[in-house]
Amino acid sequence: MSGPATVDVVVIGGGHCGLAMSRALTQRSIEHLVLERGEVANAWRTERWDSLRLLTPNWMTRLPGHAYAGDDPHGYMSAGEVVAFLSEYAAKVAAPLRSGTTVRRVTAAAGGYRVETDHGDWRCRALVLATGANSLPAVPALAAGLPAGIAQFTAQTYRHPGQLEPGGVLVVGASATGLQLAQEIRQSGRAVTLAVGEHVRLPRLYRGRDIQWWMLAAGVLDQRIETVDDPARARRGPSPPPPPPTTLDLNLLRRQGVEIVGRLVGLRDGRAQFSGSLRNACALADLKMNRLLDLLDDWARRGGVVDAPGPGPREAPTELDPAPRLGLDLAREVRTVVWATGMKPDHSWLALPVFDRHGALKHERGVVDAPGVVVLGLPFLRRRKSSFIHGAGDDVHELAEHLAGHLDRTARARGAGGPTAARPRPVAA
Repeated sequence: MSGPATVDVVVIGGGHCGLAMSRALTQRSIEHLVLERGEVANAWRTERWDSLRLLTPNWMTRLPGHAYAGDDPHGYMSAGEVVAFLSEYAAKVAAPLRSGTTVRRVTAAAGGYRVETDHGDWRCRALVLATGANSLPAVPALAAGLPAGIAQFTAQTYRHPGQLEPGGVLVVGASATGLQLAQEIRQSGRAVTLAVGEHVRLPRLYRGRDIQWWMLAAGVLDQRIETVDDPARARRGPSPPPPPPTTLDLNLLRRQGVEIVGRLVGLRDGRAQFSGSLRNACALADLKMNRLLDLLDDWARRGGVVDAPGPGPREAPTELDPAPRLGLDLAREVRTVVWATGMKPDHSWLALPVFDRHGALKHERGVVDAPGVVVLGLPFLRRRKSSFIHGAGDDVHELAEHLAGHLDRTARARGAGGPTAARPRPVAA
């Protein structure tokens, strides 16, 4: 019986990071394979709600050798449009893709790693973890205390308001996802309560341009993780604001009839309990927003941009009810809870000693604590933009260089006397 097939590098994940890494490896003539459990951009095909749009404008949607070329550069891609964009990229770079292949287990083996899948095994000398940061919903443990009969959804399982039973809805979490779902569900005619903890507040448009333009042009998105005082906290930061046409924030939701309450802190005797720190959380979000806008204004004054309107009125402070309520009778007022509490990566198949005591992957700017293993697509991996599609290019370039160096060193250690053998293939410029 023959053993597993061999290849220099196995890339696990056929999303934007895995495809960009495939291109980089091909350019370096490094033999590799991309394994994908579904089709290219599988999560965008199967795990997104119907009305979702990217949080970045189309002109920012680019990967090495491939950029948006449509007629709506200032629009925001739907999930289906992202699938088409990434499918075009996979064909363009001729990625050696094995779709419909689920990785079951990765273990250490002599000279590298063994990758076990439902369609055979591979041996490799290096490994790229490109399954992303959004594999599993980060549902808090207290969810187990919900009374029977209340339906639960996450951003991964919610598709549209028609899925929900008639009656009140509690949306937990005020990231871009929570704001969008709260608004959409409220517009379907249901009573919606939004539980708000730490969150980011930003205008969608500022001084005539998308806020993402300002952050990219001023260098905010290129900030490197090693310059941050608290990297762990920075990596937990909430997402940017939802797409236009209007700035979607708590003020707008409140005007539209969404009830705003504090962070969900407990479920007891059929009642949801909310923190009394809502006002402080909102004041902090307002403060951070204005600090960032001050930074952008200062950059513009120093000559960063000359063709934008001058500073105008800032967003009004977050408005709250005089005494936001601290409890909610779930059985009487709520039929559905939507957990918009974020997502997390899934590396449960990775049987290597590379996790800390909290179960988080140990890595230094994407270089995992195991020889020849790198990870891509995590928040603020190397730069603030690392988790965005347009942020993959710089990270991939640097980590591909790291992998090439690792392969050269291991080849020399084995007496090969030079770089790894490979099968060069053409790649689009």
